Amino acid sequence: MSPDVRVSVDSAPVWMRQLLGALPEVPAHMRHRGGAVAAALTVRRPRLASVLMLFEGSEAGVSGPSTPPADATVLLTQRATALRQHSGQVAFPGGKRDDGDADDVAVALREAWEETGLAPDTVQVLATLDPLDVPVSSFVVTPVLATTTRPSPVGVVDPGETALVRRVPLRELVDPANRFMVRKAGYSGPAFAAGPMLVWGFTGGCSTR
Repeated sequence: MSPDVRVSVDSAPVWMRQLLGALPEVPAHMRHRGGAVAAALTVRRPRLASVLMLFEGSEAGVSGPSTPPADATVLLTQRATALRQHSGQVAFPGGKRDDGDADDVAVALREAWEETGLAPDTVQVLATLDPLDVPVSSFVVTPVLATTTRPSPVGVVDPGETALVRRVPLRELVDPANRFMVRKAGYSGPAFAAGPMLVWGFTGGCSTR
């Protein structure tokens, strides 16, 4: 299954156009890296969920379609330590689908608003990516790629669910000094140091796609 690109490449931010234009051409073995559902569904009776991968950044100083601006960021949260699943882990805003959600995008926008206060009407959805299988929590998660030209105030809405909300500079994530591999409880995968956050697991894997 190919990624669903929802806007024309020309209407996207200049620095994201090359990425969007390349999405339909990504080989299957790369799209399925990390356990995509289309490759092999290992979760029995999966629960559906979506996450919002929200990128922000001005167009000023952009030198080409693949050069992020110096102020480019991605929105991340850190889950509260008291949660039963994935406690304390860094994540994209998101969560499970409710009966009233129309589609994967609706899930991602609703959950981002509930967790961070992000105003849904400021978000421009660019694409929905292939769903990923997360066997440890029985979820099948669809990443929703988005941007905004009207940044919305964000912060912790419910401390019982979220410990930290941060717009993480992309320069931190792409800095080789902040990238490494992590091994924990049988898991092995890419990780990133992002200020007070340690990005690994599902979120770290998405960050390398």
